[in-house]
Amino acid sequence: MTLPRLRGAALATAALVAAGSLVAPNAASAAPGNPGAPRFSPGAPSIGDPYFPDQGNGGYDVQHYDLNFSYDPATRFMNATATITALATQDLDQFNLDFRGPEISSLTVNGKKTDFTRDGQELVVTPRPKPKTGQTFTVVVKYAGVPGPVTDPDGSIEGWIPTDDGAFVVGEPQGTPAWLPSNDTPTDKATFRFTAKVPEGLTAVGNGQLLSQQTKDGWTTFVWDNTEPMATYLATITIGKFQVTESVLPSGIPSYVAIDPRLVTGSANAVSQIPKMMEFFTEKFGPYPFASTGAIIDYAPQVGYALETQTKPIFSNTASVGTMAHEIAHQWYGNSVSPERWKDIWLNEGFATYGQWMYTEFNGGATVNATFNSSSNYGRAASSSFWQVLLADPGPMDMFSNIPYNRGAMTLHALRGKVGEDAFSRILRQWAAIHQYSHAATADFISLAERESGQDLTAFFDVWLFQKGKPTSW
Repeated sequence: MTLPRLRGAALATAALVAAGSLVAPNAASAAPGNPGAPRFSPGAPSIGDPYFPDQGNGGYDVQHYDLNFSYDPATRFMNATATITALATQDLDQFNLDFRGPEISSLTVNGKKTDFTRDGQELVVTPRPKPKTGQTFTVVVKYAGVPGPVTDPDGSIEGWIPTDDGAFVVGEPQGTPAWLPSNDTPTDKATFRFTAKVPEGLTAVGNGQLLSQQTKDGWTTFVWDNTEPMATYLATITIGKFQVTESVLPSGIPSYVAIDPRLVTGSANAVSQIPKMMEFFTEKFGPYPFASTGAIIDYAPQVGYALETQTKPIFSNTASVGTMAHEIAHQWYGNSVSPERWKDIWLNEGFATYGQWMYTEFNGGATVNATFNSSSNYGRAASSSFWQVLLADPGPMDMFSNIPYNRGAMTLHALRGKVGEDAFSRILRQWAAIHQYSHAATADFISLAERESGQDLTAFFDVWLFQKGKPTSW
């Protein structure tokens, strides 16, 4: 993490008083234990992730996001108020939020109008009075305009993506600031509430559980509440014409599935297997980490991918059984346990892909071993470019290529063979349990694997994660 920058400050000049004594420097302005240093300083404008250097901020920990907005697909106009509750982790005279969205009309901190500036995605806030370490403060940002998509280094898009009947809203890895001021880093999770007002006949679908739905004067307001901590990149409030099915799984977990009517028939098989997938993955990975489940299947062909948005995976076209299994597995690996830095993306995609392989075998398809050895995986020639990227640090151009997915899953299968079934099962379940609602890095996974297996796995992980080339022995 980038250390907060200390602003220069002159030492307070001693002044004589009538009695001839010296007045000490003002204790409120000096850092305790470090006389003369400024007590208040700016929060870091970045968390220091080299893939996205401007992403994330320091000096505070967000506790809760509350977004109240209206959106009209006909004009693509959003009118929004975001309320952010945060805890200061240092004495702050300035802090940043990530925001690429529409024009801001006002910003307050603890109810007081506050100065701010915008520079790219950085929303720089100068609060007065200044939040102190351990103090909870509330930021209210009012803004209005037309939000839009964000384009990644690999050319893919996310953010607020207009559709023919609403908006497809996804955030991985940097899209959420297109529509929500936030601390956009997987390492700062918070709870969320969305109050979305949309034209009557449309549905707004968010993370968590639906608290209320009311129609008045041609508009319908939906209130969604996500009570478990969530990374910003997993947030959604997708809008469109949907066929909605609400049910309760045999486990007692409520399910909310919203499908564009054009995609109902083609997605029926995948949707019908959600209960079986949930049961299978709970057995393999441990208790499901959230209070609800479901899916959003929208028609946004310009997007071209599905995403593991928390509690409700989202699809930009027809959902297949394999992709549904992948996104449901992500609820444990990627959502509840998120990556510490984006170079750790294999911990998301490798685990979800391996979950997909496991479910395919369970569901009567190819065995995991056969998939591992297929021409798409270990059967690739050693000369293939597939083997020429470091799995543990693929770079922003390859972070969503098939390398973190397939080679990540292969790494887990090779580990399974190396440590045995019992140890591998413990590793899967412990990884989900120890880091629940938090984040972790590759080094943490290596440590866990060695602890649960009782083996020194340095050479194993070296060839699978930290070297280029096709592994030949491990």
